Amino acid sequence: MRPIGMHVRFNGPFDEAIAKVTDALKTEGFGILTEIDVQTTLKKKLDVDFRRYKILGACNPPFAHRALETSLDIGLLLPCNVIVYEEDGGATHVAAIDPLETIAAGAGPALQEIAREVHDRLERAIALVGKGASAPDAAKPR
Repeated sequence: MRPIGMHVRFNGPFDEAIAKVTDALKTEGFGILTEIDVQTTLKKKLDVDFRRYKILGACNPPFAHRALETSLDIGLLLPCNVIVYEEDGGATHVAAIDPLETIAAGAGPALQEIAREVHDRLERAIALVGKGASAPDAAKPR
């Protein structure tokens, strides 16, 4: 499978990772529009146990507006998802969707430019989360 995200390992507790991701995204102009608690949802709907896992819907309004002005169908790919989940062994995995692999795929130059700018901001945010992360995983695409 082709990599569609930027990943880091955060060597700290899950809740601390959520806070650090939220702050890092805010630094790059993103807010969290949605938060899906996968663990709670799977327990409630299927009565199954699952690791702590959240999907954060991140949005940078100026970029979202520009993208929607370019193509109304781009809303299918918004907001930009960021995932945070507990790994076996105690570390926390953080990843953000790579807009160059989603929004820009098959898009015209205007959307490709927006995707590049969003990619760069998400990459900086993920790298910020990865400060202090184990070097082999810090901000690497997967």
